[in-house]
Amino acid sequence: MNIKDLYIDFFKEKGHKQIPSAPIIPENDPTCLFNTAGMQPLVPYLMGEDHPLGKRLVDYQKCFRTNDLDEVGDTTHHTFFEMLGNWSLGDYFKKESITWSFEFLTERLNIPVEKLAVSVFKGNDLVEMDKESADIWLSLGIKKERIAYLGVDDNWWGPASVLGPCGPDTEIFYWRSKEKAPEKFDPNDDNWVEIWNNVFMEYNKISEDKFVPLKQKNVDTGMGVERITSILENVYDNYQTSIWKDIITKIEQFSNMNYEDDSRSMRIIADHIRAIVFISGEDIRILPSNTDQGYVLRRLIRRMIRYAKKINIDINSDFDIVLANMIINKYKNYYPELERNKNNIIDTLNSEKRKFVKTLEKGLREFSKIIEHTDKIINKDLAFKLYDTYGFPIELTEELAKEKNILVDIEGFKEKFKEHQEKSRLGAEMKFKGGLSGNSEMDIKYHTATHLLNAALKNVLGSHVHQMGSNITPERMRFDFSHDSKLTKEEITKVENLVNEYISEDIPVVCKTMTKQEALDMNAEGMFIDKYGDVVTVYIIGDISKEFCGGPHVSRTGNLGHFKIVKEESSSAGVRRIKAILE
Repeated sequence: MNIKDLYIDFFKEKGHKQIPSAPIIPENDPTCLFNTAGMQPLVPYLMGEDHPLGKRLVDYQKCFRTNDLDEVGDTTHHTFFEMLGNWSLGDYFKKESITWSFEFLTERLNIPVEKLAVSVFKGNDLVEMDKESADIWLSLGIKKERIAYLGVDDNWWGPASVLGPCGPDTEIFYWRSKEKAPEKFDPNDDNWVEIWNNVFMEYNKISEDKFVPLKQKNVDTGMGVERITSILENVYDNYQTSIWKDIITKIEQFSNMNYEDDSRSMRIIADHIRAIVFISGEDIRILPSNTDQGYVLRRLIRRMIRYAKKINIDINSDFDIVLANMIINKYKNYYPELERNKNNIIDTLNSEKRKFVKTLEKGLREFSKIIEHTDKIINKDLAFKLYDTYGFPIELTEELAKEKNILVDIEGFKEKFKEHQEKSRLGAEMKFKGGLSGNSEMDIKYHTATHLLNAALKNVLGSHVHQMGSNITPERMRFDFSHDSKLTKEEITKVENLVNEYISEDIPVVCKTMTKQEALDMNAEGMFIDKYGDVVTVYIIGDISKEFCGGPHVSRTGNLGHFKIVKEESSSAGVRRIKAILE
């Protein structure tokens, strides 16, 4: 049985309700481009909002992280990955969470207790040591020598913002070596690999030096599918597990090379094609571009093509389409949107590949010009230009230069590349932070305003209008909707006036919990209904709007202020975009 199925079934037995994986693109969260952890889509409920399925939840979640992009190519790093998670929203706490984690690992996965060790928070001047977690581990049979007491950097979570919910965590480690596990756990020994993290949100940080107990204490756990699979299959290279083996074999066939000949390039191709499929397979269609998620998608596709060329794959062949179809078939039973959006995935790959092949040819011509003016060395600036402008990895520049008996200033390139990475990291920190820091008063107002805008657009343009995506910041809202022509000035004025009419009527905003079928029967609307569980929350605004939504919202429309459309433009084929503000 698949590890995801084993995990879900186990926690269902413990009274948890399965929730569907949230989209990889966060909804109404301007703080990050991708969901980077299983807890991210549950932020409102961790903050105290009632979840329609109750207080015990379990899922497998699509996640994506860009900070590891340049690390991909080794045996453990991935951009896209799956996270197993279970949550208690103010229900059970440390004893149940730790006990069930131990039971799942030792009884369901048959991992010997002799191969396990744990770490707990050692305490500091502000918060006491997590003795409770340590005592629970001891009671389960973990020897005291296998418990490490570590500080804030290792065993403390949050707050995601400056202040807010936070707490200690306990991490579970597995001895990944053919040698017998040592009696004493040394967290600095790389043979001890973290496999599961249980976070206990029990404090609220209210000032720089003051923590008070949270009214709602939560449990948030996470375990990576790729890592636990490699452990269960006793494989030290994630890309040699059952998750990747067929993809790697197909790459070997396309390149006429063995994995051992250039395992790094093959890992990059395998990782990137999976990430590409999942990003371009979202219902909220993401296209390659020079900004935000589209930029990441473009970079992944181009990087994959570069490394395919490096291992002699014919980049004009359909190698990428074959690999994409293998990924779709492998995951479609868990993520049906991949099959649903298969044509989008294929079109995206074909279109971007055509563009990049031309860029690659331009880069090769630029390289020829460079070597015409040097007979000794390609300096760091020229090497970085080939990388930054034409997408040449330094390995390709080296390879081409070697054929002409010319050196490349590798160390200088590395310095330039490090500067570039640091600038990118600083620029991306705010964009990718995510977590429990959203839901400001303006965020909530804009969230509610999207419902009124959706209703007004339907009224003015017709029932074919459906929400295709949104993005909210405290300064403005962005709303994408299905419509195939530019709005006239008259239409924009009508929509704007209608939204302000709804606001002036000061209509109550009512939240109701019901079954999904009941919501559909009352004609409630929502983006991508498949992602919702059997029990849903529906926000009702008079007879104007009924929508599936997770909240939060204002209590009355009169709280919103004056609505103003500042821009209307195309988002993609058949999709328009409105940017608006509340004054």
